[in-house]
Amino acid sequence: QVKVVESGGGSVQAGGSLRLSCVVSGLTSSYYSMGWFRQAPGKGREDVGSIDTFGSTTYADSVKGRFTVSRDNAKNTLYLQMNSLKPEDTAMYSCAAFRSGGVWRYWGQGTQVTVSP
Repeated sequence: QVKVVESGGGSVQAGGSLRLSCVVSGLTSSYYSMGWFRQAPGKGREDVGSIDTFGSTTYADSVKGRFTVSRDNAKNTLYLQMNSLKPEDTAMYSCAAFRSGGVWRYWGQGTQVTVSP
């Protein structure tokens, strides 16, 4: 059984930083893509950033230069370093693993990030 568990969310003032973690268990190898997503109240889900098996990353324009996606394959863990946070970054952040045919297979429950002005 595959489990995806996020942690590290919280409340921070604008300009601050947070680091989210996502641990994946139950997959037999580390050769899969991983991604971060977010959803604010009343809005649709937004891609934040992703990383493939080779370490190549992609980012939403709204977070480029402020957020960094990284992974530690030995720990089956995905990270999201968020700097220079803005109130508009407030959302539930979720992690997904294993993309096949453009569809992410495994999702975590999410961790809340709240940025106050």
